[in-house]
Amino acid sequence: MKRAMFGLTLAAIALSAGSAATWSAQKHPDQDFFKAAAEGGIAEVEAGNLAQSKGNSAAVKDFGAMMVKDHSEANARLQSIAASQGIELPGSSSAMQMASKAKLELLTGDTFDKAYIKNQVTAHEQTVALLKKEIASGSDPQAKAFATQILPTVRSHLKKIREIAAQAGITTK
Repeated sequence: MKRAMFGLTLAAIALSAGSAATWSAQKHPDQDFFKAAAEGGIAEVEAGNLAQSKGNSAAVKDFGAMMVKDHSEANARLQSIAASQGIELPGSSSAMQMASKAKLELLTGDTFDKAYIKNQVTAHEQTVALLKKEIASGSDPQAKAFATQILPTVRSHLKKIREIAAQAGITTK
C-alpha cells in the first residue's frame, strides 16, 4: 500500500511538473503586442536621436527630440508592466526597423528629412493600428490600459508629422 501511494505521489509530482513546464513554455496571450510595442518604441528613440543629429530642418530636429522624450517614457512604462508579469521584452528594434535606420544613416540634408518624415508617418500609422488592435482584442488588462493611455500621444505624433510633411511638400500616401 505504501509503495502504491509512493508511486501515485511520484506520478502526481511528475504530472504537475510537466504541467508547470508546459505552462511556462506557453507565451503570454499578448506577447506579440508587447514585442511589437517594445521594438517600435526602441526604433522611435533611435530614429529620433538620428533626426536630432542629422536633421536639416528645425521641424525634423524638434520632432526627433519629441520622439526621444515621449517614446523613452512609454518604453519605461511598458518595461515596468512587462517586468511585473515576467515578460522579457526585446532589447532592440526589429530587423526591418534596423534596416530603415541604416538607410537613414546614409542620407543627409533634405534627402534625410524627407525619408525620415515618410518613415515616421508610416511608423505612427502602424503604431496607431497596433494600439487600436490591442484595445479592441487584447487579453491583458495592463497591456490594454497601456495602449489606451498611449494612443492619444501617438495620434498627436501622427498629426504633427503629417503637418511637417505637408509644410515640406511631401506626399505620404
